[in-house]
Amino acid sequence: MSVSEPLTLDPTGSDPHGEHKALHERGPATRVDLLGVTAWSVSDPALLKKLLTGPDVSKDARQHWPQFAETVPTWPLALWVAVENMFTSYGSDHRRLRRMVAPSFSARRIAALGERVESIVDDLLDVLERTPEGEAADVRELFAYPLPIQVICHLMGVPEERREGFRELVDNVFATTLSPDEAAANTAALYAVLDDLIAEKRERPGEDMTSLLIDTRDEEGDGSALSEAELRDTLLLMISAGYETTVNLLDQAITVLLTHPEQLALVREGRAGWSDVVEETLRFEPAVKHLPLRFAVNDIPLPDGQVIAKGEPILASYAAANRHPDWHGETADVFDMTRTAPGPEHLAFGHGVHFCLGAPLARLEATTALEKFFARFPDARLGVPAEELRPVPSLISNGHETLPVVLRPEPGAR
Repeated sequence: MSVSEPLTLDPTGSDPHGEHKALHERGPATRVDLLGVTAWSVSDPALLKKLLTGPDVSKDARQHWPQFAETVPTWPLALWVAVENMFTSYGSDHRRLRRMVAPSFSARRIAALGERVESIVDDLLDVLERTPEGEAADVRELFAYPLPIQVICHLMGVPEERREGFRELVDNVFATTLSPDEAAANTAALYAVLDDLIAEKRERPGEDMTSLLIDTRDEEGDGSALSEAELRDTLLLMISAGYETTVNLLDQAITVLLTHPEQLALVREGRAGWSDVVEETLRFEPAVKHLPLRFAVNDIPLPDGQVIAKGEPILASYAAANRHPDWHGETADVFDMTRTAPGPEHLAFGHGVHFCLGAPLARLEATTALEKFFARFPDARLGVPAEELRPVPSLISNGHETLPVVLRPEPGAR
């Protein structure tokens, strides 16, 4: 394939590491086919950080993507560029929307969630402990999924009876194998559930973030503080980003520790901490591989002489950037919690003004969950060979379809 031809990204995500290497070989940025949309994938970390912090790149598709109106009706990933919240905003709009959400993720509020997170983790581990000796439990389904769902739904005030419905709909947002009609139907169903939640919280507000955002929306008579669409899409962002990425983080962290026992030994010997596990996992196997989309506000010259033209889409290829040899050298593809210069530095939470507000919460959940999991199940091992673990069918989400783990091997198997 000529480098001038776009590299087609696999919607099933079947070989992410091979895809990362292909992107590296094509230079700091290269054109890719993203489910029918041609975009510039940026996998060089220095260039990506520069673009993410400069004014020449926007996330506002309506304002800066000339093909927005013609593309959105038939593109499976339309929701990723059509939502109206801080994820897709630019300039003063982004500052306004982020300012409304930021207080809910303050250091004080996150610290206050510590006891609840510990309690949820303990309850989930009690369930896992009922797995008979020698049998495998799906740790993604029974542990990695329910923890962040319960935490974010508590934060947002989502009633327990609504949570399972949210999960399936949000999973489909990250899936990249849906047809345009299936994606549109999922979006419609998701918005219907959100509208019901908003109506319920307007009638019976509580001490939760949804009620707080509704107050912000309704306190201004002209709606200038937060439009109805921004309210709904902000709830969508908080719920989806608040759990899907943490599911993958827990999934990948448990996987790498079970496949790298020498690294797990470092933690048990006190030579590394659980935060080191989390940060190196975020570098080595970030929860999000590619994040759609940004757009060039002006022509952007590239180091190799190419130019991203004004209005062209840009794909932040975080996973490929995290493993770039210019950043982490010859050991970029090695899981190593002891790496130095620059250490386990990564872009898993983004960079610049769009850096993930929920990063402290994800770190709290992950460190708590991992420490307690491996204390409760010190002899845990994968239930299948690592090469048999199947990736979720997505070019965005980076996890496994299932994660079978034998939590308590039979005595003779230890």
